[in-house]
Amino acid sequence: MIPLKDDIESISKPIVTYIILILNIIVYLYEFLLGPYKEHFIWQFGAVPYEIFNPYMVSGGFTISPYLKIFFSMFIHANFMHILGNMIFLWVFSDNVEDRIGHFKYLFLYLIWGIAGVMLHSILSPNSKIPMVGASGAISGVLGAYVLFYPRARILALVPFGFFLRMTYIPSFFFIGIWFLYQFFLGLAGIGSTGGGVAYFAHIGGFIAGFLSAIPFMGRRRRREIDYEVF
Repeated sequence: MIPLKDDIESISKPIVTYIILILNIIVYLYEFLLGPYKEHFIWQFGAVPYEIFNPYMVSGGFTISPYLKIFFSMFIHANFMHILGNMIFLWVFSDNVEDRIGHFKYLFLYLIWGIAGVMLHSILSPNSKIPMVGASGAISGVLGAYVLFYPRARILALVPFGFFLRMTYIPSFFFIGIWFLYQFFLGLAGIGSTGGGVAYFAHIGGFIAGFLSAIPFMGRRRRREIDYEVF
């Protein structure tokens, strides 16, 4: 299922969402311009589970702290479909979460959700030397917060029916629930794998972090325009 839009209009401008989206696009364009050196860029700036738990084993010429790589990796994508999928989810779900939490708190929590995703994947694959890249962990945190804030929101989505795609509105708790189960079962199936691929437990870690960190904001109403009467 591919989300296209939701039926909730954000009240404030999602400035942080715009900045995050633009940064991801700029970094990807830079990767594209690197040509054959793109793979080296990913290996240099991607988050590596083995390095996170063994920082003293990192050696070589120009090296970056494994902990800084966690932040850098959130803005790097492996290919066009990777960034396209992530940016669509960010565009559809992020504005209302930022609206509810507030700009600066949202930015802080977005980074925390990304860290949570990297760490859960790293804990389950501590010896992996394959770099992780992508905004998926942080965006999964956005989904976790969104489903808690707006479980009855409707998501306009493209849903596959055989060889055809149909546009239909789906309740957010159902859309995100199906998404979460998909990540969870594929993550279980991939435990113990030593090759590359999708870090499903990074998605799960980000989602859980987003859901839990959104709880303190449940009683907070979105900023609204001043009410007035015409007479």
